Amino acid sequence: MSTPEVASRKPSRASSESLSGAERRAEILRALHAENDAIRRASVLHESALDVDPSASYTSLELSPAPERIRRRSELARTRSFSSGSGGAAGEAIELAVLPSIQEHKPNKESVHVTGVSTGIGRGSHASIPKAGDLELAPSPYAGSLQYTDADSTTPVVTPAQQAAFKRNANIQFAALCYSFFLEGWNDGSTGPLLPRIERYYHIGFAIVSLLFVTNCIGFLSGAVLNVHLDQKLGLGKTLVLGAFVQLIGYAMMAPGGPFPVMCIAFIFTGFGISLQNAQANGYVGGLKENARVKFGFLHASYGLGALVSPLVATQFSTAQHWSFHYLISAGIAVTNFIALLVVFRLKNYDAVMAETGQAADEPGQSENLYHQIMRLKEVHYLAIFSLIYVGVEVSIGGWIVTFIEDERHGNASAGYISSGFFGGLMLGRLTLMWLNRKLGEKWVIIYYSLVVIGYALSARCLTQTNNIIHISLEITVWVVPSLVENAVAVAFVGLLMGPIYPILMNHSTSILPKFLLTGCLGYISGVGQAGSAVLPFVTGLLSSKFGIASLQPFIVSMMSTMILIWAVVPKVRRIE
Repeated sequence: MSTPEVASRKPSRASSESLSGAERRAEILRALHAENDAIRRASVLHESALDVDPSASYTSLELSPAPERIRRRSELARTRSFSSGSGGAAGEAIELAVLPSIQEHKPNKESVHVTGVSTGIGRGSHASIPKAGDLELAPSPYAGSLQYTDADSTTPVVTPAQQAAFKRNANIQFAALCYSFFLEGWNDGSTGPLLPRIERYYHIGFAIVSLLFVTNCIGFLSGAVLNVHLDQKLGLGKTLVLGAFVQLIGYAMMAPGGPFPVMCIAFIFTGFGISLQNAQANGYVGGLKENARVKFGFLHASYGLGALVSPLVATQFSTAQHWSFHYLISAGIAVTNFIALLVVFRLKNYDAVMAETGQAADEPGQSENLYHQIMRLKEVHYLAIFSLIYVGVEVSIGGWIVTFIEDERHGNASAGYISSGFFGGLMLGRLTLMWLNRKLGEKWVIIYYSLVVIGYALSARCLTQTNNIIHISLEITVWVVPSLVENAVAVAFVGLLMGPIYPILMNHSTSILPKFLLTGCLGYISGVGQAGSAVLPFVTGLLSSKFGIASLQPFIVSMMSTMILIWAVVPKVRRIE
């Protein structure tokens, strides 16, 4: 863009011929500097987005090789033409400052990179040109060097090294949470094989020994209620470490094999600690923006792995003199879990932890009381009741199957391995059936799996009542065929079908619940679910005391039927936040 001021200052050809070569060059330099000043003033007057650095040097900027050669030849030719008019004085190249790449700040405008422009604007300055159609209005030096890109300069550039670091941090954090779930599964899988020994050791019946499930439920519900408050006050990292420490205290109380009331109190501690870790881990995975469904499957498969391994160990201790020493192993695993959570999360809150994985934090929720907001969501209550029934059925089968085999099949202490087979099937179902879940749809696949399990139980019920109706099903081998091997295989397949249900429940919860309430909601859902792990096995114990252990079968059928009805009313889409 040429201005009258610049034009008035340029020497005419007549005056140039009357001056010496040195004076001409000095006059040219003064004119060029004046032109630079004019461009700067014009940019300000036209409300340009140029960020001018007054301290920048005119000659401190660099040019790319190609424009520099063109500029040097052009200025050298101009100098020689002036020198030839006064006796052929030798001309020299004039070094000019240039404007570096100019990037657009606003996303609704096009980003313009400008090179090869003679100006006094410092390095790193930014300019904004609204649209390409206005280029003819720009100063002539801009015209040949404008380049348009679609890149948004406001988005931070992540280098490959940073991306690798983010991925590594995310994998380490997820592995630590999976280890925490492994310990939770270890805890739940230990009770079944040790239950008959606990009855004999304390000389108690079904109803009294079921109090272990009740006290565990009290601890878990307490953790679920306090989780929202602790998450606000302490954050993710501190809440996880607190839960791991309280769980460790519970195992330390169990290991000596003290009075039965002490065992019940110890179950309160373990339930409380597990509840905090469970809620925080589910909230962490639910907040992930990528692969949350798959990671939910692996997270809860870790639970199944722990529940698979622990009966193998607990069965050995069930015949030993110091059966309670099994909890020394549990305490050792709890120590490593405490250290892992402390080292990996370093007592940081959720936002700081997610920043280490390259994921920005979600917008904060309303300042209204979070408990009140959670309790107003009817979806949370549907999901919580569903979780209560599912977890109750799962723990009832895993906890009482050993007693059933010993009483109804006259099995020995090796019956504890059947419980291990059930939880092993649970783990495999959560890993291997993910593709089928996606194909059939998570909303319907839970109904399909539940109907199959109910069909097994109903067919077995018909067979035991009529003796002339034969249905080939897995539950028949459990309740009718007096074979430990066949029973173990059947229970494992029942676990295989039930396994995917809980991860689907958690993943569906993340898709319909508000993000800023997610951790509290999942804590409430899992807490009520753990209440089912106490209530339903306790009811089973009461029924078994009066009607025998065979009463477990119709009870499970009724609970699974209710679970299907509840799932049918759970919303399919996210509520408006």
